[in-house]
Amino acid sequence: MLNVLQEAIAVGRSFATMKGYRLDGNKEMLALGVMNITGSLTSCYVATGSFSRTAVNFSAGSETAVSNIVMAVTVLISLEFLTRLLYFTPVAILASIILSALPGLINLSEAKYIWKVDKMDFLACAAAFLGVLFLSVEIGLLLAVGVSFAKIILNSIQPGTEKLGRLPGSDLFGDVEQYPIATRIPGALIVRVKSALLCFANANFIRGRILNLALEEQDEGAIESVDQDRVQLVILDMSNLLNIDTSSIASLEELQNELESYGMQLALANPRWHVIHKLKLANFLKKIEGRVFLTIGEAIEACLTSKNMLPI
Repeated sequence: MLNVLQEAIAVGRSFATMKGYRLDGNKEMLALGVMNITGSLTSCYVATGSFSRTAVNFSAGSETAVSNIVMAVTVLISLEFLTRLLYFTPVAILASIILSALPGLINLSEAKYIWKVDKMDFLACAAAFLGVLFLSVEIGLLLAVGVSFAKIILNSIQPGTEKLGRLPGSDLFGDVEQYPIATRIPGALIVRVKSALLCFANANFIRGRILNLALEEQDEGAIESVDQDRVQLVILDMSNLLNIDTSSIASLEELQNELESYGMQLALANPRWHVIHKLKLANFLKKIEGRVFLTIGEAIEACLTSKNMLPI
């Protein structure tokens, strides 16, 4: 039944996109379930929305469900009275009827658009197309879903990080790669994680990434022999983070200890309420001496001008 529903939803959404109407998956599931329960009372074969018949109806210009009634009556008449005449119809002729309706369903311009925008989405598209073409609709859908899940997992395990700088003439901070005019704050490294979730899957990766960035900035300050430019404070902008777990809190504690061993301190800016609640329960705020601030600007002003700042 799962394969039946899978095929029906996939076919329905494809044609819904082309025709511009909305498909309700719950109603589709209910309709298929009622249809098959009713059909089982008369030993009916398990039924679903057929891709081939839908394609033929689409090519013929059918607009309403009346076409299904006409098709059902036609099939019934053919089975009752025309079976002997149609028995010797070559399979190639039957296949040609279906294949003649398929070229209109292939949109090369859309495939080019997907390739241009996102290569991983194109890979999922190609997997679905080849799977359906050479295997079955179910296998094609599974391949596409597998590629999509792999993309999500990859992005979750290794999220990107951004170094932030102050935009001239404002209190706003932006990615220094996106905004080359953003200026670095002397003595501070501001980092933002490109992920909504900090968890066991990516916590160690993010910890290592932030530590490497801090050490690189500190080494650059040492090469320039300007003490005030050497990193004393690492500010983690948590505005993107919606949730964290215990593993990520442990990684933050490790990061704090590692930074302190190199003469740096960790501060948090703009955490969400759910995140700050968990940090309080884990007593992490005491370990960083309450260096949690509403904005990045407040963190810079409070920490870099504090007399309690650790010397380099």
